[in-house]
Amino acid sequence: MKALFALIAAVAVSAPALANQELAQKKNCLACHTVDKKVVGPAYKEVAAKYKGDKAALAKLAEKIQKGGVGVWGQVPMPPNPVTPDEAKTLATWVLSLK
Repeated sequence: MKALFALIAAVAVSAPALANQELAQKKNCLACHTVDKKVVGPAYKEVAAKYKGDKAALAKLAEKIQKGGVGVWGQVPMPPNPVTPDEAKTLATWVLSLK
């Protein structure tokens, strides 16, 4: 019984993270980013570390996801992404949760 509970708890905890990675894949974010290594853009773990403790990070990243930008991570521009405000917030929350 304990093993079953542990399994259910593990799935419940990992399902949102997987769902958000699936959203990142669906929105083509993973063409330029990965969780743990730089590709064209920074690794998501690097982004999470950079913004750790920044209370405005969620809003900043959600806006950057929607509008794009350049200069924070070098001169390669990040194009705007066709996501809703809720999707941008979901993606930013996921990125900031990575360690």
